[in-house]
Amino acid sequence: MITLKQHQVPETVLNIRLVNYVVKIFSEIPSRSAAKKAIKRGEILVDDLKPDQGEWIKPGQLISLVDLQKKPPKIFKLKIEVIYEDEHIAVVRKPAGISVSGNKYKTILNTLAFNLMASTSEDALKWPLPVHRLDYPTSGLLLIAKTKFALTNLGNQFENRLVKKTYHAIVIGKIHQKGIIDQTIDGQEAITAYQLIDIAPSLKVGHISLVRLKPLTGRTHQLRIHLSEIGHPIIGDNKYGTKLPLLKGKGLFLSATTLEFSHPVSNNKCSFEINQPQKFSSFLKRETRRWKKYNT
Repeated sequence: MITLKQHQVPETVLNIRLVNYVVKIFSEIPSRSAAKKAIKRGEILVDDLKPDQGEWIKPGQLISLVDLQKKPPKIFKLKIEVIYEDEHIAVVRKPAGISVSGNKYKTILNTLAFNLMASTSEDALKWPLPVHRLDYPTSGLLLIAKTKFALTNLGNQFENRLVKKTYHAIVIGKIHQKGIIDQTIDGQEAITAYQLIDIAPSLKVGHISLVRLKPLTGRTHQLRIHLSEIGHPIIGDNKYGTKLPLLKGKGLFLSATTLEFSHPVSNNKCSFEINQPQKFSSFLKRETRRWKKYNT
């Protein structure tokens, strides 16, 4: 059994059942249904004991998310780009349209043994594990642990907000030059910084904006929710955004493009950056051409 993440219930949290609370604290558990299954499988522990899903949580309790590592993943032979790899960690580029993990065959988790070298470290995991998650439609940099120590260390860095991430997105409308979105999500603090990079005209929505996003907290779907709440939903977001005919088949225009953290063993600063997907610049140019065609 491997401990993936731990959370100490603060004194301010009252009157909530475990099955509802774990959805709020662990991004790996996206829904109440997933929480029920995780608790039933023994992947959620409270003070190191297997709990009942209906029990009420109490301040001071330690809630753990664990990986039982009972059965190896079925290898999914999809070639993905490996940005960096050593004995302890790896950084890969996640394609859009594939889940990081879950009860599916086609996941990033199932591709890792096919794409990464096995660690020879004494505390090597039985198989590599993603340290965090990106939404199914989101592309970009994903951090992988290959040893138990790396998994714990990187999990603590995420918990203490020491990992810095930047995203690129295209949103509907003409957004301000820069700003801070400070709006709670499910009653929890959520802060996003944004900066405008480029604007293009659009026949259907007036304008579209290419933005750089820095999530200062790590709530589930934070960027998608925040941009939608300020009236600039991310293009292609069928959950929080606006469905438009011109977006059909293009997917979500959101990509994780930079990742900074401390190496779990050397403690050296690690910084990785990739270009925004080619479809971003192509879409901006296409919308500009279409606008000019009907307005010149």
